[in-house]
Amino acid sequence: MSVTLLAGSATAAVAVTPTGDPSARTLPAAAAPAAPAAAPVENLIVGYKSSAPEAGSNTAAADDANAKGKKAGKKAKFDRRLGTGAALVNLGGATAPADAAAVMAQFRADPDVAYVEPDSRAYAMAAPDDTEYAKQWDLFEPTAGMNVPAAWDKTTGSGVTVAVIDTGYVAHSDVAPNIVAGYDFISDSTAARDGNGRDNNPADQGDWSAAGECGTGSKASDSSWHGTHVAGTIAAATNNGKGVAGIAYNAKIQPVRVLGKCGGATSDIVDAITWASGGSVAGVPANPTPAKVINMSLGGSGTCSASYQNAINAAVGRGTTVVVAAGNSNADASSFTPASCNNVITVAATNRTGDRSFYSNYGAKVDVSAPGGETRRATDTPGTVTTPENGILSTLNNGTTTPGAEIYKPYQGTSMAAPHIAGLAALLVAAKPSLTPAQVEAAIKANARPLAGTCTGGCGAGLADAAATVNAVTSTPATPFFENTADFAIADNSTVESPITVTGVTGNAPAALKVGVNIAHTYIGDLKVDLVAPDGTVYTLHNRAGGSTDNINQTYTVDASSEVANGTWKLRVNDNAGGDTGKIDSWSLGF
Repeated sequence: MSVTLLAGSATAAVAVTPTGDPSARTLPAAAAPAAPAAAPVENLIVGYKSSAPEAGSNTAAADDANAKGKKAGKKAKFDRRLGTGAALVNLGGATAPADAAAVMAQFRADPDVAYVEPDSRAYAMAAPDDTEYAKQWDLFEPTAGMNVPAAWDKTTGSGVTVAVIDTGYVAHSDVAPNIVAGYDFISDSTAARDGNGRDNNPADQGDWSAAGECGTGSKASDSSWHGTHVAGTIAAATNNGKGVAGIAYNAKIQPVRVLGKCGGATSDIVDAITWASGGSVAGVPANPTPAKVINMSLGGSGTCSASYQNAINAAVGRGTTVVVAAGNSNADASSFTPASCNNVITVAATNRTGDRSFYSNYGAKVDVSAPGGETRRATDTPGTVTTPENGILSTLNNGTTTPGAEIYKPYQGTSMAAPHIAGLAALLVAAKPSLTPAQVEAAIKANARPLAGTCTGGCGAGLADAAATVNAVTSTPATPFFENTADFAIADNSTVESPITVTGVTGNAPAALKVGVNIAHTYIGDLKVDLVAPDGTVYTLHNRAGGSTDNINQTYTVDASSEVANGTWKLRVNDNAGGDTGKIDSWSLGF
């Protein structure tokens, strides 16, 4: 199978290269006030252990504060109780840090005190000073942006490597600080244009082609520099006074080249997946910096092959989250690879008004949506650029065939949506390195928000929300997550069950058990869908509703608090009519 990149119009497999406005400049947002390096302290926050009398009695807390202040030779007065139960202690006005530290030392010496800390001040976060940041609606606009800036106070991707399996990387100063060594996996030297096939240089040599060169009737195309655009969305350097801001701007990008002239071969791509995730490939040196996240903004027609699935499964088994583009054919993603593979996060594209982008694939295989933009309207002539301001702006090059000067341009495509999710995955793994790929996917889907507009055909869990997802991951323990991605055929007038065996969960299931259901079926009004607990108790999720609507792609909340968590749970689907069939594509349990 030959695959190609997934940026551009709904009718073309090559990248749209819309013309930006090089004369337009935006001023950086005003900076927030900087916190003083050694700011005076006015109050302390004191948390007492639950067994201490001060934990419940304001009088006891007041007496304790007064006594500790006297021991330190300073003023200390109980002010009020916070919502967390902690005591706010007033130091009598602005107090020098050294004097405040003396009072804090008295509290820390008390075994009944769980913690004490200054009542420090927070400041409004300044927008990045990148000159083109104001054009990155996809990051911050409330209607259809991914709410990225609000996540940056907790994580910026530090310590995480993201492999961009794509056309390689053409030098760009806004990405260069975050590049680590990659590899060129194109084995055909003609397609690679470097004269020697596979090597340790992933530089993008250009993927241009002449008319008819990539098959009968194929059109001439310029070089897309696609991998560099994807890389900039994920991890362009930020707060460097120029260009754009990356989503995970302290993550590292590992360029892995698989797409050259006329696309790329499956054999090269599966080796790239293996190597990028830390696996061994014959004849290729070991990857010194294995990626925790892989982005594949590429694809071809057909259902997921064994070659792809085996490589993906092995990568996920090594702890690497794999993100793929849904495709740009305005069709069901189940007919495209790797979008239809299991164990990946398949991403559809949305536009600036919060609708599914006109070109984006859809369906039960889509896990979540992210901004992919529209550089033209659906009714405009394919290949034209009429609304560049609504595309996804990122790093690029102006060479039509071989590299020229670095620039910034907006593109459209699920190729642009996928790196938004890869960037978010990097933020999550940086914030909580213990997260598994399944937990990363579950968190992104559980914290997505409904699209502001509409999506026909299914856009997964909704529009990813970076801040909500990061907050959920950093404020709560990782949720045990179990999934069955095997297909179970649903025949007419029959019943089928898909099992999940839960182990390692203490006690009972929660009162808000999350049951993710992904069923492909052409008439869901035929279906009754039940969750069957290990003891045989049945919880009905869907009962012959929806009429002729296609597919069920929904997360249900079930009060299963009376059920022991461990054991074999089943999703039971009963088809009650003839004429329409389908399958259980996947389902999951989130505890």
